[in-house]
Amino acid sequence: MSLALVYSRALSGMNAPLVEVEAHLANGLPAFNIVGLPDTEVKESRDRVRAAIIQSGFDFPAKKITVNLAPADLPKESGRFDLPIAVGILAASGQVSAEKLAQYEFAGELALSGLLRPVRGALAMAWQGMQAGHAFILPSENAKQAAVMKGITVYGANSLGEVAAHLNAVEPLAQAECDIASRPSENGRLPDLSDVKGQHTARLALEIAAAGGHSLLMMGPPGTGKSMLSQRLPGILPPLTEDELVEVWALRSLLPNHSQDLSGQRPFRSPHHGASSAAMVGGGPDPRPGEISLAHHGVLFLDELPEFDRKVLEVLREPLENGEIHISRAARQAVYPAKFQLVAAMNPCPCGYLGHPSKPCRCTQESIARYRSKISGPLLDRIDLTIEVPALSAAELMQQEAGESSAEVLKRVTAARAKQYARQGKVNAALSVTELDNAANIRKDAQEALGAMLEKLSLSARSFHRIMRVARTLADLAGDEEVGRQHVLRAVGFRRAL
Repeated sequence: MSLALVYSRALSGMNAPLVEVEAHLANGLPAFNIVGLPDTEVKESRDRVRAAIIQSGFDFPAKKITVNLAPADLPKESGRFDLPIAVGILAASGQVSAEKLAQYEFAGELALSGLLRPVRGALAMAWQGMQAGHAFILPSENAKQAAVMKGITVYGANSLGEVAAHLNAVEPLAQAECDIASRPSENGRLPDLSDVKGQHTARLALEIAAAGGHSLLMMGPPGTGKSMLSQRLPGILPPLTEDELVEVWALRSLLPNHSQDLSGQRPFRSPHHGASSAAMVGGGPDPRPGEISLAHHGVLFLDELPEFDRKVLEVLREPLENGEIHISRAARQAVYPAKFQLVAAMNPCPCGYLGHPSKPCRCTQESIARYRSKISGPLLDRIDLTIEVPALSAAELMQQEAGESSAEVLKRVTAARAKQYARQGKVNAALSVTELDNAANIRKDAQEALGAMLEKLSLSARSFHRIMRVARTLADLAGDEEVGRQHVLRAVGFRRAL
């Protein structure tokens, strides 16, 4: 056999299109060419593949070798094509059986010794391989990650020799397994809410945000516990579901660092205020996910919110509404999910001490207005909860009694979320306008109170719907089927304008 066909996958955002690796051996002067729009990393695989085949105990064909990566108009990057190229050459030269090649897809980078190194994007590739009805052969480290998906058949290999032995039916590879249910919960090792003294309003806002998936902005002087509270939000969030876990791990697998975090903990991303727009939304010639996508199904915490460049903050507006980000470059486009929970903290003024009981503020009204104007009205309109976090008194700081623990709050949050999933299949913050009308179940007196508040405060239609979502969450936390007047008024109180 002088021609062999091996299946692999490229990466385009979260998509992993099929690539047919065709290996052809012909008579003539020995040569090794790779065609089909390969980048530099793929072209360099010629030397890795040659050395790996020889070091694995096989003969490298002294023929004119042509490897075609089809389709030719799809860019091919990274070393993931090393393994399928090597398998194709071995099959075309008759050293590996080609009988079962059509059942598998392959990806993996080869060391010169023939060992397999992990590659990025394994989960995305394996998931789409499963959709095509193929089993996947990956480096062992990647196979453990990909095995998290239900119904997938994935084999882990440590070397090219093991792959060849499997295809030749000499020593079959073991199917990789990953049991999510057996994983211990990480919430017990997270910072606990019992460490926070006082700040009862902020604690309640944090609980509402966790229960309904709402965005939250905390404003207060330095040292009042804004960052401390935010870091304790993951501890009161329910663990990722299996479907969410697959999406989160698939995004993590796209990063260059292949030693992925395989925990079930919800992501908590806290970029520095010097981060660029590209770092936040993603980008590059081959668009990679940014911070908002890496916070998918988790928390994006922005400390010192006004210190971020205004252009950086404005890119958050569409993902907050749509739950995804579209990245367009001259030659490549990518779509990444971005259903994150925004939590932000800021000082009330440039010096930070406006309204502080013991430290006078040195800022002028003009500088305060300029400082707050860095956060646009449309962005503020998309934040569900906006609260003040005041400075604590000496008595509050000295109290010995510990506050309620994260475990106790988590029970209420979990119960509230269970009500939401049973009623509408999603958290309240993700409800569309039509779904909100059906799920709100608001009493007449609450409608009248809300109408009066809307006219008095001149709130937008978006604000109205966000208040309704928060009121629905308050009712769920209280165990009420209907949204009452008290829930609406409290929800309006949590929407403080800057």
